[in-house]
Amino acid sequence: MNAFTKVIKALSDPNRTKIVKLLQHKTMCVCELREVLGIAQPTVSKHLKILEEAGLVCSRKTEKWVNYYLSDGKDSPYAANLLGNLKHWLEDDPAIKGMIDKLPSVRREDICGR
Repeated sequence: MNAFTKVIKALSDPNRTKIVKLLQHKTMCVCELREVLGIAQPTVSKHLKILEEAGLVCSRKTEKWVNYYLSDGKDSPYAANLLGNLKHWLEDDPAIKGMIDKLPSVRREDICGR
């Protein structure tokens, strides 16, 4: 039951759900997520840690960036199921749609050096 609760709690925060929706569209670093969400970098990092611990998000360091992407769900059937469903949920939500529309203009090369 602990694994199930961890996944549900991870998705109970709107910003964490937004992060998952954004990562459905592209792998992103913390600075890109911060730019789109409009929240502080430490807050984004905290949300990502919770999502990683729940098995929803993974990270990989490449060059100077840590890239975050959605988990394949192989370690948690709860994460796998919810990630599969979230691909179809909230697509018509105005806040989610607005963030996804911004993604093409969000480039780490432009924002991480600021």
